[in-house]
Amino acid sequence: LSRRSLARCADRSLWRYAPALPVAEGARLAAPQIGWTPLYEAPRLAAALGLRRLVVKDDGRNPSASFKDRANAVVLARALGQKERTVTTASTGNAASSLACLAAGLPLKTVIFVPQTAPEAKVAQLLVFGATVVAVRGTYDDAFDLCGQAAAEYGWYNRSTGINPFTREGKKTGAYELAEQLGWQVPDLVFVPVGDGNIISGMWKGFTDLRELGLIERLPKLVAVQAEGSAAVKNALERGGAIRPVSGRTVADSISVSLPRDGTAAVRAVRESGGFAVAVKDSEILAAIPELARG
Repeated sequence: LSRRSLARCADRSLWRYAPALPVAEGARLAAPQIGWTPLYEAPRLAAALGLRRLVVKDDGRNPSASFKDRANAVVLARALGQKERTVTTASTGNAASSLACLAAGLPLKTVIFVPQTAPEAKVAQLLVFGATVVAVRGTYDDAFDLCGQAAAEYGWYNRSTGINPFTREGKKTGAYELAEQLGWQVPDLVFVPVGDGNIISGMWKGFTDLRELGLIERLPKLVAVQAEGSAAVKNALERGGAIRPVSGRTVADSISVSLPRDGTAAVRAVRESGGFAVAVKDSEILAAIPELARG
């Protein structure tokens, strides 16, 4: 993988980085296109925040409208390569929707464990894609535990965050793309929404990979962004010690997690990058939606 090889590569998906991914060539998902999502300049927001430049990565352009498609592309390729028959995961919604979407046309069965509080629209999406949905009375953490028990008992391939290491391999392509789309000039700060901690740890792996490959000269500082009611990673960073459970209550259901399953890796990524964490109120999250939409 080099700047020259990438400049010649016509593939406009995450598979342009295939030499750095743990997937056999014959197992890669041929469709739909995942990755190589747009990077938008946000001059109005930059000016309001006193920044010289602000760019926004829009992974809503992925097939299931989620960054999680990156992880699931690699996970499903691994499952196919290992001739698995059933893939399972626990999710608050996005990871599950992504898994069901990408597996819909594959010879794989998907079994999804979600908390009963999962949004109805996301559950409907799972059903449309043919997934078997198990609604668990309790939190995401309860769904996670039950998923793990079922996978062990029935021999299913477990995709869940913190269990399957290949989710991070898919998510690191977000860092690869960001650097390449910016002409290999790395940002000073990269803000990442954090629930379970898998995205930010994957992004950090991506940036460190690029430096080891000689594609970038320096590393960015990572900023973990959490909801106030779901700020276990921020608490661990500021107080030291192990990740401790929090309430997980927030309107941002996709990052609503009591005990982050990749929390330790997230804390390590932020610390190694020299970054920090912030927690925001639900009211601030809601107010930011139209602000971001207007750029």
